[in-house]
Amino acid sequence: MEDRTISTPPGEMPMRGDDPGHAGSGSGPLGDPRALTILTTEHWSLLSARALVYNEAFARAGMFLAFLSATLVALGLIATATGFSDGFLAVAAVVLTLDLFVGLASLGRISGASNEDIRYLQAMNRIRHAYDEMVPGLQRYFVTSHFDDTRSVVGMYGPEIVGTVGGLVHGFTTTPGMLGVICSAVGGALAAVVAMLLTHAPGTAGLAGGVAFLVLFVLEVASSQRRVSRFFGSLEAMFPREGATRR
Repeated sequence: MEDRTISTPPGEMPMRGDDPGHAGSGSGPLGDPRALTILTTEHWSLLSARALVYNEAFARAGMFLAFLSATLVALGLIATATGFSDGFLAVAAVVLTLDLFVGLASLGRISGASNEDIRYLQAMNRIRHAYDEMVPGLQRYFVTSHFDDTRSVVGMYGPEIVGTVGGLVHGFTTTPGMLGVICSAVGGALAAVVAMLLTHAPGTAGLAGGVAFLVLFVLEVASSQRRVSRFFGSLEAMFPREGATRR
């Protein structure tokens, strides 16, 4: 790559004088023959960072699901030995509280990792934009976008998923969305166990569990939408596509 860059003098490379968004490679930092090497190195660094983010997200999700499965098996063994006594309900309440804490902690970290991944995607789109400035016309060979506005960045996950019903549905297919539903279910089970321990009325316990699940589910969705909107609002685009805003 070094030889290729040096073989074509920066001043002889094509420029886009008619497009103010493309400065061309004959001037500015992109005219330096070392620019391609630097951009390529940064591109590979971002790919490595994305791989680390994915690994952490999957590890956190797997840890939570494994922990939840183990505690449910343990509760089943305890129930077989002691029956569904008040002692068992007290133990179940403590264990489910711990499960809910681990689930919410995992959900928070995975949501943060998802935000980091989107920032890395935005940075990679900017690098593709630099490639296109260095050699005008390359964008037709890119599968992913070379613009860094919000819709262009998340477009690789699906068309127009920001601020639409499709985006909300897509959210439930992601790891944070799945964990959010599971955490809501664990919270509902915890509420049912506590209600059963206090009232010894199965009907009341079932109603409390259902209400708790719905409340937690709605809170998770509302909180997620607020976090996503706030995060996307913090993304500033340096090279937005035509008609897109810089935030």
